[in-house]
Amino acid sequence: MRMSRETMFMRIAGIVSERSTCSRLKVGAVLVKDSRIIATGYNGAPKGLPHCDEVGCEIENGACIRTSHAEANVIAFAARNGISTEGSTLYSTHMPCYACSKLIVNAGIKLVIYGTAYRLKTGAELLDKCGVPAKLYLPEPMKVPPRMHDDEL
Repeated sequence: MRMSRETMFMRIAGIVSERSTCSRLKVGAVLVKDSRIIATGYNGAPKGLPHCDEVGCEIENGACIRTSHAEANVIAFAARNGISTEGSTLYSTHMPCYACSKLIVNAGIKLVIYGTAYRLKTGAELLDKCGVPAKLYLPEPMKVPPRMHDDEL
């Protein structure tokens, strides 16, 4: 009844998204290499600046521009700490936008697995053009252990 690694990493991305400070959309990302988490990130304002949950979102063209995206933050964390992203897999609660997809390609990430499609498909299209597969995560069916009979208790 063991869950798959993909399910585990997607659930962890969901938990990481709960740290997000953007009240409009909470996104979490987990960067994995050799089946181990190497970095996590969520969307929020750059260090030292006010967060959306403190002063509200700053909306431009239908998107909040106050926050750095989870994908950008996970890549920045890895870079700042000398962690190689080459050949890693990115698990994200949402499909990366175009700008984050450019970072993903240049960071050498080999696969993106996301939970929710983004309103614009340009990020996924860019990843495809650059040979980085982007796959929608489909949750595995709930695994329910067999019921024990009263005489087995």
